[in-house]
This record gives sequence, structure tokens and C-alpha cells, in this order.
Amino acid sequence: MWAIIITVFGLCLFEVISSIDNAIVNAHILKTMPEKYRKIFLFWGLLFAVVLVRGLLPFIIVWAVNPSLSVTQVWSSTFSGSEMVRASMEASKPLLLLGGGMYLLLVAVAWLFLEEKKYAFLVEGFIHRQGAWFYAVTSVLTTGIIYLALKQNPMLALAATIGVSAFFITDGFKKNSEEKEKQLLSGSAMSAWSKILYLEVLDASFSLDGVIGAFAFTLSVPLILIGNGLGAWVVREFTVRGVNLIARFAYLKNGAMYSIGFLGSIMIAESFGHEFPFWVAPLNTVLLLVVFLGLSIRESRLALKRK
Repeated sequence: MWAIIITVFGLCLFEVISSIDNAIVNAHILKTMPEKYRKIFLFWGLLFAVVLVRGLLPFIIVWAVNPSLSVTQVWSSTFSGSEMVRASMEASKPLLLLGGGMYLLLVAVAWLFLEEKKYAFLVEGFIHRQGAWFYAVTSVLTTGIIYLALKQNPMLALAATIGVSAFFITDGFKKNSEEKEKQLLSGSAMSAWSKILYLEVLDASFSLDGVIGAFAFTLSVPLILIGNGLGAWVVREFTVRGVNLIARFAYLKNGAMYSIGFLGSIMIAESFGHEFPFWVAPLNTVLLLVVFLGLSIRESRLALKRK
């Protein structure tokens, strides 16, 4: 029972901190919409984000790495604890972990090299100034991991390339969404329904980080549904009530990215046979949140003194 509680808490916390950007973008765009459409997005959008995206995506991922099982078998047996599904999941576990781990690790590396940020440490500024090296670092990293995977199983190498491909696909969409966000905030004539549709698609792309990262905590789909669902609900509440408060914590995004990179590294290591206790992923998330929350509070106090 304690293992379940700790895992669900870690999943919820990770979903919240990895969705900070999403909450802020949502709140800013919602301010440009009439009250009626805000309520539509916050209610139906929550159902879409939790039930359809975070509810179905874990099943789709599990089914994708277990092609010998039908969709019906995956759906029904996941909740019943079927031995057949358990055996299939155990056999496909390295594929799932390596593909997901590569995706998460590249998300963190891209943030370090390419994304504008509030520097928590001097090394972040140094790495950011070397942004031109991102693609070289990514290429060498990918080649090295694929080489190690090929020595074990060609399918493991394929899983790694799928994780890399998923990163570049979603990264391209996120970069395009940044330009779209600027248009919306600058007074674009886009209709309220178009903005709602845009926010839903954006939410789906952001949710991929949280869903893939969830498999570093557990391979139990029911626990992932509960933890990610609670996290998505908390993010929506912040969107409505506390987004300005979140924005004041300058280093929370840093903590989220370090957590994503750490979880990706754990998943890659486990895919090659290294085992970690169940509490490592939740503890990492909590510790990083505490550290960067503390840095953010200190920064806020210093800013007030300077004023």
C-alpha cells in the first residue's frame, strides 16, 4: 500500500511540474477569450486531457510495444492482472524503457542547449551559449546508445530510434506552437473555438512528457491513470487560480527539466538491465522540486529587496 501511495504521489507531482509551461500558456490565451468559452475549455478540456489523452495514451504505448496482444487483450487484462499480459510486459519492458528514456533525455538536453531560461546555475548559461553543439551532442549520444542496444537486441535499437524520432516530431510542433502563441497574444483574430482547438492539441503534445515519464515510476497502467489524472486536474486548477503565483517561481521549469532528464537516464539504464528501487523516481522528483522551489523563493525575496 505504501508503495502504491508513494508511486501515485510521485506521478501526480511529476505531472504537475512537467506541465508548468502548459498551464501558463493556457492561462495567457484564456485571458483573450470570453468567459463562456473559458468555461467550455476548462470543463471539456479537462475531460479531453485526462480521459482521452492521459487515459488512452498509456494503453496505446503498451500495445505498441506488445504487438502480439490485441487492443482488447491489453485493455481488459491490464486491470485483471493477467499472467499473459504480465509476461508480455516483462519481455517488452526494455523496449518501452529505452524508447521513452531516449525521448525524455533529449527533451532535457534540448532545454539545456537551446531554450531561453532563467539560469539557476552558471553552468546553464555556459551550456546555453554552446547551443550550436546540440545536434552534434544528440547525434553522438544517439549513436552510442544504439551501438550498445545492437549488441543486445536489434529491436532495442529500433526502440531507441523511435524515441529519438518522437522527440524531434513533438519538438518541431512545440516550436511552431511558440510562434502561434505570440500571434494569439498579440490580438489575432482567431475565433474562440479555434483557440480552444489549438489549446487542446497543444495540451496533447505537452502531455507526452508526463505520460512517457510515468513509466519510469511504474509499468502499472491503472496507477499511471490515477497519478497523471490527479496531476492534470491540479494543473487545471493552477490554470484558473494560481498561474500568476506559479510564474513567480522562476526556477520551477529548471527543476522539471532536470527531473525529466534524470528519469530518462533511469529508464535507459533499466533498459540495459540495471535495477532501481521503486522509490528512486518519486524521491528524485520531490528533492528536485524542493531544491528549485527554494531557489525560486530566494530569488523572489532578492527581487523584492532590489525594488
